[in-house]
Amino acid sequence: MRIKILELIDGAKKAEGLTVIIDVFRAFTLETYLFAQGAEKIYPVGEMAEAFALKEQHPDWLLFGERGGEKVEGCDYGNSPSAIENIDFTGKTIIHSTSAGTQGIINATGADEIITACLTNARAVAEYIRARDPEVVSLVAMGNSGVRRANEDLLCAEYIQSILKNEPIAVTAAAEELKRNGGEHFFDENRQHIFPEADFYCSIKVDRFPFVIRIEKDEDGRFVALKYTEKNQ
Repeated sequence: MRIKILELIDGAKKAEGLTVIIDVFRAFTLETYLFAQGAEKIYPVGEMAEAFALKEQHPDWLLFGERGGEKVEGCDYGNSPSAIENIDFTGKTIIHSTSAGTQGIINATGADEIITACLTNARAVAEYIRARDPEVVSLVAMGNSGVRRANEDLLCAEYIQSILKNEPIAVTAAAEELKRNGGEHFFDENRQHIFPEADFYCSIKVDRFPFVIRIEKDEDGRFVALKYTEKNQ
């Protein structure tokens, strides 16, 4: 198995083989919580105009939208996992558009298969990859807005790689260190309305969830994210 760690939107464009799009703060962390709380499917959308159009066609679907960290006006929710941690989403369909994570999915045009990852399901992702045993794995750390390196996404990529190489790193301590090395904005008193401190702790609960989020296409050719476990193989 050849493992490549790539970065940002440019990295997504170069991805091949089984491709893992990584966004720890906060897109795919949010999606793990949504699926854990019963969501049926999530539509990752690159442009907000498309997201609003999809919402207009399906008013019963929930719209999650973020740009620059903030909830986009007119959306039902933003991109905060702590804001929805105690909400029941059983059977709900969700539209999700963010600055980084969803952009990686849209741009990974050379991938054979796409899954997503964050720290909350990283080991499940590694175990999925090991079971699939592809020739090439592309781990894409999406960074900030898909254009600037983010330490948390690189940490997640390195953790997944370390498991695949049977040399797991001490990820829990490294995740805590992100307080001072990538997650400082969650502790800025003036930005709590955008980046609540609770989101940081939701995002670093390493290996909390035992499932993978797999990207497929629906009958209309749209990308759709679905929860995957061994039971629904």
